Amino acid sequence: MGPLIKIKNLSVHFGSFVALNSLSLDLHAGKITGLIGPSGAGKTTLMRSIVGRQKLTSGSVHVLGYAAGSKELRDKINYKTQEISAYDDLTVHENLTYFAKMLGVKKQPREKQVNSIIKQLDLEPQQNQISHTLSGGQRQRLSLAIALLGTPKLLVLDEPTVGLDPVLRDELWALFKSIAESGTSIIISSHAMDEAERCDELMLIRDGEILMHDTPAAIKTKTKTKTIEESFLKLVRAGGKNG
Repeated sequence: MGPLIKIKNLSVHFGSFVALNSLSLDLHAGKITGLIGPSGAGKTTLMRSIVGRQKLTSGSVHVLGYAAGSKELRDKINYKTQEISAYDDLTVHENLTYFAKMLGVKKQPREKQVNSIIKQLDLEPQQNQISHTLSGGQRQRLSLAIALLGTPKLLVLDEPTVGLDPVLRDELWALFKSIAESGTSIIISSHAMDEAERCDELMLIRDGEILMHDTPAAIKTKTKTKTIEESFLKLVRAGGKNG
């Protein structure tokens, strides 16, 4: 079986600004891949390229053998942006039911899945609450809940744990592990280096270039460091080294 995602010579420019600079890499199925780097490193641009929402300057991105953005991928990829995706005038339950219906989830399994996701994301007390009255963290959880609907082959999550308390973050990472083990691949972006250790593999990115792509353990071994943060800083100071 070929790679889940194949990226070849991908570049994205915004005028004279180079957001991504000639990236080539393969990502394989069944893993949680962390896209780790500071704000402005190119994480969101790379994710948008993978889900087919970004105009490429050059190169190509293929997912499951199809060009990114192809109609064949519409029900196979769920993407959570940094922006809240819920409707303000609907309740939590109504939002999830609506989006599940749009994804084509049939009525009986739809209700079961909606209730299960509400429970997983600790939104049961707010399930009948209008979305715009939720706290920031609750709205973030609702947006993530929407991304979990359906039966996607790939979840692309842009900063999904930002603004959440440590307990819920820990519970969500356990959920991500469970989802990956069930066969759905996940790409998660974060600027929090402590979350990197939870991923199966990492792409350390800075200034639109991948400094290293490997497992957390291998990256620490190659850089002779004890933490991913130390690895990242060492690679930056050394000018980066692909792996």
